[in-house]
Amino acid sequence: MSVKIRLQRHGKKGKPFYWIVAADARAKRDGRYLEKIGTYNPNVNPAVIDLDVDKAVEWLQNGAQPTDTAKNILSYKGALLKNHLAGGVRKGALTQEQADAKFAAWLEEKAGKVSTKEEKLAKADAEAKAKALEAEKAVNEARIEAAKPVVEEVAEEATEEVEAAAETIDEAAEKAAE
Repeated sequence: MSVKIRLQRHGKKGKPFYWIVAADARAKRDGRYLEKIGTYNPNVNPAVIDLDVDKAVEWLQNGAQPTDTAKNILSYKGALLKNHLAGGVRKGALTQEQADAKFAAWLEEKAGKVSTKEEKLAKADAEAKAKALEAEKAVNEARIEAAKPVVEEVAEEATEEVEAAAETIDEAAEKAAE
């Protein structure tokens, strides 16, 4: 039986959510699977990947072949590196402690890169919001400036009408007094 590590689609239309599973190669994409080893949510930036690295390494050592996308995800999370280091330990090229130290150093470096990307995205988002606020302020100021002449004209017309009405009242009062 040939085993594949692949993605099984879940979620709704336009909002995919994937399970990372080990499944028989003959099974349908969303069909029966042998074991669920993680999840992948591409709807957020950066994408959220929850993977049981030890289970993935176990399946890789037992001969499971990852699909292209699953291989990229396993590489991103370090499962392929851990499998590679485990092969070196089996061959005697390095000890388990050395392999664990290399893997831990790689994880720290990867965590630093991810946090840098998250900070960069947060900064870009804040800058975009600030630019949008400035643009909105500029539009509001332009709208107010455009409305000032109209308001002044209306005020002048109202003043003229009030003065004309006052004159009419004065004339009516003089005629009534006569």
